Amino acid sequence: MATRRSNQFQVLTLAALSGIAVLVVCALLRGEALPSPASAAWAMSAGAAGAVGIAALYRALSLGHAASVAPTAAVIGAALPVAFSSLVEGPPGTTRLAGFALALLGIWLVSRIAPQGKGLSRLGLALACLAGVGFGGFFILIAQVEPGLVFTPLIAARSLTFCTALLLLRVRRLAWPSPTSNPIALLAGVLDAGGNIFYLLAQQFTRLDVAAVLSSLYPAMTVLLACIILKEKVTRSQWLGVALCLAAIVFIMGSELV
Repeated sequence: MATRRSNQFQVLTLAALSGIAVLVVCALLRGEALPSPASAAWAMSAGAAGAVGIAALYRALSLGHAASVAPTAAVIGAALPVAFSSLVEGPPGTTRLAGFALALLGIWLVSRIAPQGKGLSRLGLALACLAGVGFGGFFILIAQVEPGLVFTPLIAARSLTFCTALLLLRVRRLAWPSPTSNPIALLAGVLDAGGNIFYLLAQQFTRLDVAAVLSSLYPAMTVLLACIILKEKVTRSQWLGVALCLAAIVFIMGSELV
């Protein structure tokens, strides 16, 4: 909704700015200490990975073929933490593994839109994969910060995203957006920061792959909100994807509770 009012990079700038503001307030209220140099480095690396993912995704979408770009990036972004966690923490149990498989398939289906024109080009595919690597890298890297810290590492990560957004504005020769010009973009940044906060909290109480995969199911909610608020048509495959995402939660959480 915000990008209907402003350029996508102006929206990214405002969203990053409001996200930083929320994180700073939360850090001050909690009295959270500054991260160690090692944690700050992990957080900034995560911010760089996320920024690369966003830039690659926007570039890929600008080439068209969103029907293939979005689900490819989403699935790779969810699959990488699973592979990493399997190497570091050991492979997941059978039930949880089945839940991951359902989740990845659900994410693919729910992220797809009606295809248009020719198939995905090599450049588009490469950019979609790069976007997925960036998003998966964010999940993995931000999880490496020292336990107990939540807000200050995310401030470091989000600050790098903000700097990337400023660079994109400069390269595209776009005007600096006024904070009052697009309130929805500011709200999006607040919600995005909230998602990062809860992901980092979740990762401290469970395996990385569980936290990352469950967090990656957000496209299902995006589809439902688009249907309810924007009155957009949802395809049968997207409804199937939503159902698979819900089933994946049952499998993953059932294994977690056991």
